[in-house]
Amino acid sequence: MIPQLLMSGLVIGACYGLFALGFTLIFGVLRVINLLYGFYFWLGAMVTLSAVKLLGMAFWLAMPIGFLAAGLVAVLLDGLILSPLRRRRADELSSLMVTLGAVMSLYAAASLVFGAEVRRLPFDLLPEWAWQVGELRITISQLLIIGGAALLGIGLWLVLRHSRLGLALGALTENPSMTQLMGINIGFTAAVASFLSGLLGGAAGILIGLNYNAIHPFMGENMMLKGFAAVIMGGLGNVQGAVIAGLVLGFGEVFTATYISSGYKDAVAFGGLILTLLLRPNGLFGKPPARRG
Repeated sequence: MIPQLLMSGLVIGACYGLFALGFTLIFGVLRVINLLYGFYFWLGAMVTLSAVKLLGMAFWLAMPIGFLAAGLVAVLLDGLILSPLRRRRADELSSLMVTLGAVMSLYAAASLVFGAEVRRLPFDLLPEWAWQVGELRITISQLLIIGGAALLGIGLWLVLRHSRLGLALGALTENPSMTQLMGINIGFTAAVASFLSGLLGGAAGILIGLNYNAIHPFMGENMMLKGFAAVIMGGLGNVQGAVIAGLVLGFGEVFTATYISSGYKDAVAFGGLILTLLLRPNGLFGKPPARRG
């Protein structure tokens, strides 16, 4: 039983970690609390579902369309809503309030256009093959979720650590004023950060939708709370910390639901958040905030 629980925890934790990865990226680079991220989460899943059901696309082809669409919409909304705040050097509270109003409007519009009911992917979307290794049963969907999250996480790590774009994002994270003096296009770099963040959020929505086979306009609300908990636990702006915290939450929820009660599984994120704030206010892997120019 334990191996199966560990597999389930890894699947959920991979989704949480991927979601938290994009959330912490946008905060770490641009220092905005972007509540629109929950909308990107639904959008990626919804575009993928529409491509599969309406256009008859194979799931492997519909997936990248879904998270690319979420990334492009993230760039558009960032330019319309958050760019004016950055130009005025508004604080994090301003971005929080503006994106809160925007995301509530988008949720309402999405439910009006698409309906608030739960939509499901075709049940024959993936082959029903499974591998039995002792007590552990591994399905194709589980492998797809873990593999997809790992590939996207590794891809982001390679971009951040081994590319000129990663250097530009790192410079913008440390000191926006100096970044501009170095000749780096801040507007373009911020748009790339928004695109990557939206892409990761949309991908997480697709993987969660695949795991639970339930897609609806408000699916991002609960995920935002857990993603925010993972970001705080891992350390604001710490990419590796966000992934590890997401995995911890995934394992914690699975074991709590199994050995205590499924009604308490959502309390894992908030319990972890409270303990982190009490014992390590900067997060498990965070550093004291540095002054920014």
